[in-house]
Amino acid sequence: MSQSDVVARVDRLESLDAIRQLAAKYSLALDMRDIDALVNLFAEDIRIGRDKVGRAHFKQWMDETLRVQFTGTAHHIGNHIIEFEDPDRAVGVVYSKNEHETPTEQGGCEWVIMQMLYWDHYERMNGRWYFRRRLPCYWYASDLNKPPCGENKMRWPDRDEYEGAFHSLFPSWQRFWAEPPSEHLPSVAAPAPLEKFLATMRDGSLDPSIKTR
Repeated sequence: MSQSDVVARVDRLESLDAIRQLAAKYSLALDMRDIDALVNLFAEDIRIGRDKVGRAHFKQWMDETLRVQFTGTAHHIGNHIIEFEDPDRAVGVVYSKNEHETPTEQGGCEWVIMQMLYWDHYERMNGRWYFRRRLPCYWYASDLNKPPCGENKMRWPDRDEYEGAFHSLFPSWQRFWAEPPSEHLPSVAAPAPLEKFLATMRDGSLDPSIKTR
């Protein structure tokens, strides 16, 4: 192994750890309401909506969202898969199990639990890794004492129920239910190439439109 190979492999390991730290820092900054720490994890030219760019716009949006929707939150990071597109760009999936103290219109509150994942794009700029984009995909949000069986599992107090697009990133979910098993021995696809596990699972699917608030 050449010296350049060793340097590249060490850089990859350091990058993996830095990217994992991004997800952990995001959760801590969000739960402690340090909005400056939160938005500084994203690229300076982060896009907010269709026509706003920059961390100041992102801070304004996050500040309003967190004040209106939640009294308090706790985000618990789980599975994290990271794949590199090149040495300075990567994509990833992060599972997150969350708890929210959520005010109601009647002046009370509900304890809303959530299961979700983030589809992330990461980019290294000036030697540091940042979020380029985070796409939240939700399975459910529901009062702790009301398991969300059935459709429309996003069930916030005082809001209409809706779907959260948890499975929309991956066509395998629809295919699984559309293709019942048969008596014939099934074929097995070839393993995904290295650094293409996520791309293979997504199979060219488009990013879904997500309702975030």
